[in-house]
Amino acid sequence: MHTAGASGRWMRAVALAVALAFAFPAAATHAATDAPRASTRVPLPVIEAGTGDRCVEDTPFMRRNHMELLQHHRDLTVRDGIRTTRHSLANCVTCHAGKKTGRVTGAEGFCSSCHSYAGVALDCFECHADKPATAVAKGSP
Repeated sequence: MHTAGASGRWMRAVALAVALAFAFPAAATHAATDAPRASTRVPLPVIEAGTGDRCVEDTPFMRRNHMELLQHHRDLTVRDGIRTTRHSLANCVTCHAGKKTGRVTGAEGFCSSCHSYAGVALDCFECHADKPATAVAKGSP
């Protein structure tokens, strides 16, 4: 049963939420950027730079869209027989394999560090190699 008091409290709560959103716009704009938060209790992922001069796309774009690029590349390769390296998983692995381990998976691996930070399953490497093809060919562990 609604009463005038309950309705008034609801409107005050909504007004307070809107006022806080305008009073603290930095929180809203920060979420739209890729800059790390200044203070957090969760440790940020350790991301080792790639070995190339620069990535095939800019960093903010890759953070948001790498999965769509990989899926699109997969579809071109598997369904249409078109093989390129620009957005291929093998090309990513070649550039981003860690200097110590030679892999993109593991505790400090390029892919694993962000995926575990975000709580997202990393299932690419159930089928694909997590180290460059040259390392696979040489038989490194």
